[in-house]
Amino acid sequence: MSDLSQQDIQTHFMTGHAGFWKIEYKDQQDPKLYADDDMDTCTSIAKMLRQMGVRSEWTVSGKEAIIRAKLAKEIGDDFYAYIIDWLMPDMNGIETVRRIRSEIGDTQPIIILTAYDWNEIEQEAKEAGVTTILEKPLFASDLREVLLHPTMALPETHTPHTLEDCKGKKILLVEDNSLNQEIAKTALEEVGFIVDTADDGIIAVDKIKKAKDEQYDLILMDIQMPLVDGYTATKQIRNLDTKMAKIPIIAMTANAFEEDKEKALVAGMNGFLTKPVDPKKLIQTIHKIIQEEEESNC
Repeated sequence: MSDLSQQDIQTHFMTGHAGFWKIEYKDQQDPKLYADDDMDTCTSIAKMLRQMGVRSEWTVSGKEAIIRAKLAKEIGDDFYAYIIDWLMPDMNGIETVRRIRSEIGDTQPIIILTAYDWNEIEQEAKEAGVTTILEKPLFASDLREVLLHPTMALPETHTPHTLEDCKGKKILLVEDNSLNQEIAKTALEEVGFIVDTADDGIIAVDKIKKAKDEQYDLILMDIQMPLVDGYTATKQIRNLDTKMAKIPIIAMTANAFEEDKEKALVAGMNGFLTKPVDPKKLIQTIHKIIQEEEESNC
């Protein structure tokens, strides 16, 4: 599987108040980021892009996005893909997609980004020429997947999984509530995961510090814990000077507000699950992130 940094492609990225991003996969050039009023979103996405080997710039204007798309087409330097926020100040994402399609045709994928229920815009998005939809906040795993494998269909959301893929994968489950821990552990073990547990963030960080390389494949991290919460534990793990510092971490929390998802993203988490966690969603999310991690290491 080729890595994004090995592809000579260009992408435009637009995210509402955070802006419109031009992404060029040029290893020799540093990323360019022009920030606006949503600094946290800009910083988080810029960091993800840099880790993929990309250079980026953005604009808050849908109209400018259309002009840039037209110019790129005219000079024969088409962009690889477009990611456009649904809600923008001067022109909504659907109308922006419609106009970009009129300039570039149907070849390049166009992805809509939204913090809202995408079912509300599904039919209109299809008619406008949207390829797929991503939910905000945008996690690195989702961004990498859609750029590597853009599909010409609106989302089922996650890659299908098989039970065979789960067998033998090692999970560290960090959960202070004994009942929640037992429910999640049972669901994971039933499909073949090997599960170790930690009752709080301090124990989790200590286990990862002492872990051998590849002792765990992924961490499921509860957010609201005594002593050390999930955000802090994740930051401490990311700062370790070992290979385990890069282990995928999925947040689990009863809070589903966007600000909580943003905090998880900024802390260095790779995914987000809302409690009570649906077992099917849990397995799908774990499988998807582990699979992407394996592909990125190929």
